[in-house]
Order: sequence, then structure tokens, then C-alpha cells
Amino acid sequence: MLYPLTFETIFKDKIWGGQKIKTILGKDFSPLPNCGETWEVSDVEGNVSVVKEGTLKGKSLRDLVAQYKGELVGKHVYDKFGDRFPLLIKFIDANDDLSIQVHPNDDLAAKRHSGFGKTEMWYIMQADEGAKLNSGFNREVTKDEYVKAVADNAIQDILNIESAKPGDVFFLPAGRVHYIGKGLLLAEIQQTSDTTYRIYDFDRVDATTGQKRELHTEQAVDAIDYHHYDHYKTQYEKTLNESVNAVKSDYFVTNVLNFDEEVEHDYTHIDSFVILICVDGALTIEAKGGYSVSLKMGQCALIPASVNNVTLVPDGSMTVLETYVP
Repeated sequence: MLYPLTFETIFKDKIWGGQKIKTILGKDFSPLPNCGETWEVSDVEGNVSVVKEGTLKGKSLRDLVAQYKGELVGKHVYDKFGDRFPLLIKFIDANDDLSIQVHPNDDLAAKRHSGFGKTEMWYIMQADEGAKLNSGFNREVTKDEYVKAVADNAIQDILNIESAKPGDVFFLPAGRVHYIGKGLLLAEIQQTSDTTYRIYDFDRVDATTGQKRELHTEQAVDAIDYHHYDHYKTQYEKTLNESVNAVKSDYFVTNVLNFDEEVEHDYTHIDSFVILICVDGALTIEAKGGYSVSLKMGQCALIPASVNNVTLVPDGSMTVLETYVP
């Protein structure tokens, strides 16, 4: 019988990584000098998650999908994606600005990389005073104007910069230029892809190699959405003891659960796995068969499609992201 699954954390040191994964989320990433990202649920080649607890301990996510198919991911999800798990869940600590970058959409990614595109969302968990990020352009931009801005080292002049605070949500469809700014700790939900086109990296030099990181300026040109939008921050009302929808896309739906009382969730109507990501506080997930798993800030669990009912019991209070494939 399948049960709520937790996975071993995959730690990634980054040129811009810091210490908040340890100091705020309580995860020991030694012997790495820093940790920029943790991959919590992943089917990316070379970084496939492994079950941490229970009778399936030691099994890889890829093996589980191949074995259980629709029981694990949902029939319609399996029919669409086969043995590939479609979402990647991360926590990101930006001790410095990340590179200005963009991700290709599905069509371009299939043509160039034989893989998925990368639509993603961010939920801000902690923000240093004055922390900012980039999502999109601050005005309508033509392709030629963009190319000239990059050549003139003036790309930052046309970027839309947003202040960020805990609880903010940003949805970033493939094609949107973006970067995470210094001082932000966030949860990221994205398509299963590790394809990034770096546009500008602030002229940083890698301490190990002594070289600047590779840029992908030419590849980025055809991947970018050059339109300007009125709103880049997702508008939603975080309401106590209610499930509030924040993001609804073709790739994932994400609800924000801010509860200080026990709640039962019936997933019978969702033909998909559900991932619960604790972004504040702590809780216990109780499922049939007497199985339970405890989560605290910075941890997540995958609820298989065959587990139709779970009870979420907050330890005081909790904020949880609930995400699945529509």
C-alpha cells in the first residue's frame, strides 16, 4: 500500500549560495561550504530522489513511477508523462543575486534539448530587509532593443524589479526573464527541467575555476517573452483556515493552506499526486493504515494519487503549499 512519501534531500552548493538552509531550515549540508538549493522531489537525470522512510525506503522516485504508474501519479498524469515525474520541488537560498536568466518553453526545449520546458513559481519564505527580485521587463521591449541592451551591458535598465516579503508569490511562465535577488529564501515549484539560459551573471568569477560562468545569450533570444505585463506578483488572499488558490496553470495548481486547526483533505476528485510543502510552522500528515509523517518548515511530502484522504494536524500553526498536476 502506498503512503505519504518523504525523500532524501539533495544539496547543491552554488556561487551565490549561503547558510540559511542550515540556520533557518535546519538542514545540515556539510561538507559543502554553502548551499544554494535543495532538491526535495526530483526526477532530473543524475539527481533522482530516493525515499527516506517507510517500507519503500531506498527506492528511487523513477523506479516508483515505473512500478506503480497511475497509482502513484494519477492515471491522466501517467498517460501524459509516462515514467517521467513532471514536477521538481526546491528550496533556494540566495546569499547573492542569481544570474539574470530565462527558461525555454516546451516546444523549444523539445527541439533543442529533448526535454521539458521550465515554467515555475516562487513562494517567499524569508526575506532580508530590502530584498528584491526580477520578474519580466519594465516596459514593452522589442527583440532588437533587448539584443542591444545585452550588448551595451544595460540589461538591468529594462528589467522589472519587485520588492519581496514572506508570503509573496511569483508565477514565472517559461520565457519570462527573471532573477532571484540577494537575501531571499524561497520554495520553488517547477516543471522537471534543469535547462537555464544565463543572460548576465554580474561579471562574477568562480573561486574554484577562476573563470566567469558560461552565458547563453544567443540561445536566450528566441526563448524570451518580450511583452510587458501590468502585474508580475501573484494576487491572492492568504486567509486563516482556508485553502486559497494562488497559481493555476497547465503544469501545476498550487494552493496556500494557512491553518491553526486540524483539517481533512479529500483528494478523490484529483487524478494526480499531491505534494505538500511546509513553508512555515509544522504539521503532521495522517493517512489511512495508521501512517503519519511530520513536516516542519523546509520539508515536503508526496501524497500518492491512491491515497485519497489525509488529515493535516498543525503544531500550533502551519503554512503549506499544496501542489498537483491539473
